[in-house]
Amino acid sequence: MNVEWIKVYIAAFFEVFWVIGLKHAESFWPWTGTVIAIVISFYLMIMAGRKLPVGTVYAVFVGMGTAGTVLADIILFGEPLQLPKILLIAVLLAGVIGLKLITDDHSEKGVES
Repeated sequence: MNVEWIKVYIAAFFEVFWVIGLKHAESFWPWTGTVIAIVISFYLMIMAGRKLPVGTVYAVFVGMGTAGTVLADIILFGEPLQLPKILLIAVLLAGVIGLKLITDDHSEKGVES
């Protein structure tokens, strides 16, 4: 796995934290953490997008962030576990994984090696 994809995965990990922070932050320090997570998340996604196909990077970032946020809601905040929700997350992740598998990392014009 190349370093650029690792940046996308880490960016998606931080996306989960800032999305949770947008909902639950109520004081200075949680908001500070939320802002830091936003900066890290978007910085890594933008850096990866400079060398990888942007559409695929964004799809993987959003898909993993969405799945992670829903799972965090279930695990951390007691959101009810519903089979349709889990099945739809599985479909979303299957699409993201499929995009990643069929995308040539150097398929866009102007992408530097």
